[in-house]
Amino acid sequence: MKQRPLVLLVAAVQFVNILDFMMVMPLGPDFAISLGIPTSHIGMLGGAYTLAAAFAGILGARVLDRFDRRVALTVTMLGLVLSTALGGLSIGLYSLLGARLLAGAFGGPATSVALAIVADVVPHEERGKAIGTVMSAFSLASILGVPAGLRLGQWLGWRAPFFGVALLGLVLTAVAFRIMPPLRGHLRAPGAAAGPPARLKIDTLVRATLLNTVCVMVGVFAIVPNISTFLQLNVGYPRARLDAIYLVGGLASFFANRVVGSLVDRFGATKLVVVGTGIFASVLYFGFIDPVSAPHVIYVFPLLMLSATVRGVPINTLASRVPAPAERARFMSALNATQHLSSSAGALAASLMLDADASGRLVGMATVAIAAIAISLVVPVITWFIERRVVARERPAT
Repeated sequence: MKQRPLVLLVAAVQFVNILDFMMVMPLGPDFAISLGIPTSHIGMLGGAYTLAAAFAGILGARVLDRFDRRVALTVTMLGLVLSTALGGLSIGLYSLLGARLLAGAFGGPATSVALAIVADVVPHEERGKAIGTVMSAFSLASILGVPAGLRLGQWLGWRAPFFGVALLGLVLTAVAFRIMPPLRGHLRAPGAAAGPPARLKIDTLVRATLLNTVCVMVGVFAIVPNISTFLQLNVGYPRARLDAIYLVGGLASFFANRVVGSLVDRFGATKLVVVGTGIFASVLYFGFIDPVSAPHVIYVFPLLMLSATVRGVPINTLASRVPAPAERARFMSALNATQHLSSSAGALAASLMLDADASGRLVGMATVAIAAIAISLVVPVITWFIERRVVARERPAT
């Protein structure tokens, strides 16, 4: 199978994985009313998913490199499909929490395998564009998936999007398994484990990459789970127009993905991360510290998704250059575990910092936003350090 179709196929599967995670938070006020969940606890659901994904990533870091990539991707995606369907059958906070924990346990490793496949088949000189293509699944989930899920929830109830995503995931996983060839090249690479599951070598570059991930994800997920609630109840943005934010932001992110990927291949990661951090900080200031009025929300909040692209593509591209091929899935799984554990920490920390008044309005979002901005300012510095070390290591000896 040629490189380009394989990358597109991985992106299609990743679309379902990302949509499964993304759709839950915007639906939060809907199922909070139906299931009697306090609005200040909605972030716990995002935290539950990411916490489970983190622990699954720790396990995956020890075993994923021992299997055919196609088999590993199929098994993890089928588990995600089942747990998403169970989410649609929830009857209260604890059953929904359980379903999201199970979804995270499969969704996290699925992302690790997807990124490992791309890193296996694409040389690092072209990897920025390829990872940009896979990350466009995030944009498409925003453009198509989340707006469709919000409309479906409005028409048929909040359970319908869960069942819809599960069905779509089942179809795409079956297609991927049927079309994708066996992917076992990493098993023959130098350093491939032949006995007990090998441990990932933790050196300075790995530590710096994991720390960078912590700083990114804690800042982002202190904010993301609370956006829908804040916009509707604090700013007064109408529920019926919530999908427009994801549509506009997804379009901006989609077109930026390929451009940013090419720019990374040409100019490196650090410059793009500086720009993305500036966008992220600006959105948090005008979104939560000195928030714009409801009519201007559409001009500010979509930029949050754009900042995710402008930072995410270079950071993920740079991270793919850190491990050796035989350690790639272990590293990606450890990285994914760190992403999700940090996301869970950010979401849960924000929940502890926030309160809800009698009308459900969130109290304390400005403080959360200031903390998130402060953490984000460390990211360009760490990225510069990682990139300098990676480039020096890859430079041919003279």
